[in-house]
Amino acid sequence: MSDMATPSSRITFRVPGDVAERLRRASLASGKSESQLLREAVESLLTVVPQGKSAYDLFFDSGLIGTVRDAPSDLSTNAARFEGFGTSQ
Repeated sequence: MSDMATPSSRITFRVPGDVAERLRRASLASGKSESQLLREAVESLLTVVPQGKSAYDLFFDSGLIGTVRDAPSDLSTNAARFEGFGTSQ
């Protein structure tokens, strides 16, 4: 059954055939079960992707919020400032 010591939840999802084949080959090459490889991949992804942060928080943390100097304070919220935005000149 499971090679995990703690209780777990079952998740079922579909992958394209070529991904399934690559997973099968990786399992054979590593000596690990396909489930173990997938658990490790998900765990790795979840340690890299920030949890619970909005796009605003991510941009703010990166220093991209407030980088425009000498711009009106309502530049991103005043509809009048968008006049002509996105149109060909």
